[in-house]
Amino acid sequence: MDSTPAKPRTQLDRDSWIAAATDVLAEEGIAGLRVEVLAKRLKVTKGSFYWHFQDRRDLLLAILTQWRDGRIRDIVKQTKAAPGEELAQIYHVIEVYSANRSRRGMMIELAVRDWARRDPDAAAIVAEVDETRLRCARELFLACGVPPQEASSRCMLLYAYVFGVSLMIYDNFDNDVARLKQDISDLIACSRSPRTDHTAV
Repeated sequence: MDSTPAKPRTQLDRDSWIAAATDVLAEEGIAGLRVEVLAKRLKVTKGSFYWHFQDRRDLLLAILTQWRDGRIRDIVKQTKAAPGEELAQIYHVIEVYSANRSRRGMMIELAVRDWARRDPDAAAIVAEVDETRLRCARELFLACGVPPQEASSRCMLLYAYVFGVSLMIYDNFDNDVARLKQDISDLIACSRSPRTDHTAV
């Protein structure tokens, strides 16, 4: 008689379900997020899902909440600057968010935005994240002495650029992409502070 103890079943916690669901969201969009598919992907029964979530909607709201909290934490971190270092931080934000280092992150962002077109809860979450993005960037421009209206325009331009460039294939457009990106960064950042544009008469 085989006395080998049975291998314990894998216990998935709530975060494991959310992580798997986020992967599916990135790959297939909201339409691919079905409990049966997730359970099969994770090699568990649907009962495991209902141990952690009331229903599919509960999972969807958890995905949105986790995405929002992660995005806002990153935005606050990336836009935090010591006094006098705000301009350098603007360049840092442009470089980090236009580098397109995380294909998965961009796929999730696009999937959440597509989701937001049809779902008011997703739309509210996206609006909250975008408001945080713009507000934090504007505070950096204001700290550099940029007038309020121009600061708003520049932070809008910043994010229009970083989102746009992440979707484009432009390697063959210019023979010096690094120089191209630097020129665009200089235009957005307005590296010559307005404080130096007016001399006392």
